[in-house]
Amino acid sequence: MTGPLRRFRTLPLRSRLALLVATAVAVAVAVVAAACWFVTREQLEQQLDQSLRNSTAIDETYVQSLLNACAGTAARQRPAPGSYSVQIVATTGAPCPAPPRPEPFPTTEEDIAVASGDRDNVLHTVTDTDGTKLRVYTNQIRVDRPGAGSITTLAVSVARPMSDVTDPLSTLAWVLLLVSGIGVVGAGAAGLWIARTGLRPVDDLAHAVAHVAETEDLTVRIPVEGEDEIARLSRSFNSMAGSLATSRDRQSQLIADAGHELRTPLTSLRTNIELLVRSDETGRAIPPDDRRALMASVKAQMTELAALIGDLQELSRPDAAQPGPLQVVALHDITRTALQRARLRGPELTITAELAPWYVRAEPAALERAVVNVLDNAVKFSPPGGTVEVVLHRGELTVRDHGPGIPAEELPHVFERFWRSPSARQLPGSGLGLSIVARTVQQAGGDIALRPASGGGGTVASIRLPGAPTPPPEL
Repeated sequence: MTGPLRRFRTLPLRSRLALLVATAVAVAVAVVAAACWFVTREQLEQQLDQSLRNSTAIDETYVQSLLNACAGTAARQRPAPGSYSVQIVATTGAPCPAPPRPEPFPTTEEDIAVASGDRDNVLHTVTDTDGTKLRVYTNQIRVDRPGAGSITTLAVSVARPMSDVTDPLSTLAWVLLLVSGIGVVGAGAAGLWIARTGLRPVDDLAHAVAHVAETEDLTVRIPVEGEDEIARLSRSFNSMAGSLATSRDRQSQLIADAGHELRTPLTSLRTNIELLVRSDETGRAIPPDDRRALMASVKAQMTELAALIGDLQELSRPDAAQPGPLQVVALHDITRTALQRARLRGPELTITAELAPWYVRAEPAALERAVVNVLDNAVKFSPPGGTVEVVLHRGELTVRDHGPGIPAEELPHVFERFWRSPSARQLPGSGLGLSIVARTVQQAGGDIALRPASGGGGTVASIRLPGAPTPPPEL
């Protein structure tokens, strides 16, 4: 059983479907044909038995004539009606057949029991001397014999060949076999055609997958028709191919943008280091002020490179990656800590804060980094001696600066990776900070938006985060 099953599994899918359809039709046809054959046989046998019971050969007149012929008192015996074979059975078991049958057919003990009066009638099957099977009905009948002066009880057996049943059944069996064979072959052909037609989209999908594997062309799309499982599979493939294409494009763009952003600090570092090396090789000392400025530039470029590499590491995780373990944290405490860092980076600025308690469910380190990035942007774009206003009220953290603001046409791009406003390209930064903020806030279930400030200029950054149950006080 294992061998055929293994060979069946190695067949192509359309061949397996055609074979399964043909097998199912064959089983159904076989069951129907067998039921039809058995029902027909039952009906024919019942009709044969009923015809034997209703035969006119067992009426009193016919039996009287047959009895006289057997006793020798009649010169001529009337033949048995129709295709029946008739004989009288005595109590001794001796039969007397009616013409045109020359020899009697076999009698049984059941026939003798009817002749003896032990049974009224009996219905059974016997085999004749030539091998023919006969269906025999033996009935008890009382005949008035004038010569004997009494009423005689006799047994009359009426028989018909079983070929009246078996011949039609044989013909029916051949007809059913022929029709079943045609039906099975037709079902197999129809199943193969249906399998080929139904699996054509699967073939298209297989060709598309093979094409993508060979060429890495993710622009391939499969036409979708209908709403069945194949259509859903095609839509899933198209969606997957589109997502992969978008992911590859983003990856390529990320690599290109990262290379572009890294080129500037690396070029500056290379230039500064070459000046230092040339000074040592030629023995021409760089003036102390210039050397200090040169070393400060190297330090600034190294700091910018470290920040850029940190941002790239943060963004190296895919957008769908699961964040770290979420905890219930105090957003007001995280904001207060971030404000301390922001004041160190902008000591000449005035930073005001109104922080109402608010607890959220987030990753503490990522959330603190996001708040720090928002505050760093406000510090970076604030004019000297300017003011940064920070407010936390009912889950909404707003940070307002009084800088030049962001033009309306640039607002849709502020959260894109490596995007920087033309007016900010001379300022330090990689263009990744707000991208990191947006992802962190979204993973915490919130949203972030930038909008122009009303009155006095500047920009307002707004972060909304859903609240979480307040943790119990420590004992």
